[in-house]
Amino acid sequence: MTAGTVGRITDELPELPGALRRIAEAVLADPAAAARSTIIELAARGEASPATVTRFARTFGFAGYTELRYALAADTGRTEQASWENASGGAASPDDSLATLVQSLLTTDTELLRETGERLDLDAVAQTAAAMVAARRVLFFGTSVSGAVAGLMAGQFNRIRLPCWSSTDPHEALPNAALLQPGDVVIGVSHRGRTREVLEVLTEGADNGAVSVAVTSSARSPLAEAADHVLLTAGREGVLHARGMATVHSQLFALNALYMAVAMRTYERTTHALEITSQATASHRTEKRRP
Repeated sequence: MTAGTVGRITDELPELPGALRRIAEAVLADPAAAARSTIIELAARGEASPATVTRFARTFGFAGYTELRYALAADTGRTEQASWENASGGAASPDDSLATLVQSLLTTDTELLRETGERLDLDAVAQTAAAMVAARRVLFFGTSVSGAVAGLMAGQFNRIRLPCWSSTDPHEALPNAALLQPGDVVIGVSHRGRTREVLEVLTEGADNGAVSVAVTSSARSPLAEAADHVLLTAGREGVLHARGMATVHSQLFALNALYMAVAMRTYERTTHALEITSQATASHRTEKRRP
């Protein structure tokens, strides 16, 4: 939690109401100064009351402002935080060498994966895995890059004998969601959690009794609020990042954690299925060349 506090506040900023948003903006303007400030000082910078600062801290899971200050201090003390602006692409320059750009990408992705691991609610992962193992049908849905992630993971689950479907077309996914029944699972993948089509598919499945799961970076998004379980991810988009690509690794990380949880619950079935499917494609692999 502490290591990703600045990143989490950044991701949640668009969803925060007026007074809480002003406090968030004051924190993000200078996290190190916020970590040194008294509650009265931070309230003044955010043009709010000390009670609002306390509410802000609790909104992000802290017992009070003191815990929030400690978390911000931990964040700003990390070497990654010092280079975050560069790593996210915000300060990329045409004069940067390719080696510098690659190192920046590596720093960014490493930070995102670590932050996603800290955000994941393991109870939500475990409960989702249990529901998927028991389900008659599991439907994944996302659009654009998130849709590609959903399709990739549905394929991985199918390979271990989990009945999964995926689509990036709402006209295909909505009828599939309408056919879901109690005990089935619908999983919506959306970075910001505000894509209308993803929300429609998720709610259609939930209305028919399916367990609903949101994979998103925003805990206060419409998608997260509509879901039974939320797998929180992390994501940044810098100036030169291909749109959406900054979120792919964190989405895959969260869903891979879910895959592992399912695989552990069905260990014998999974290992047998992987052995069979590996043999089925063996003839398509070239033999290793002898020296």
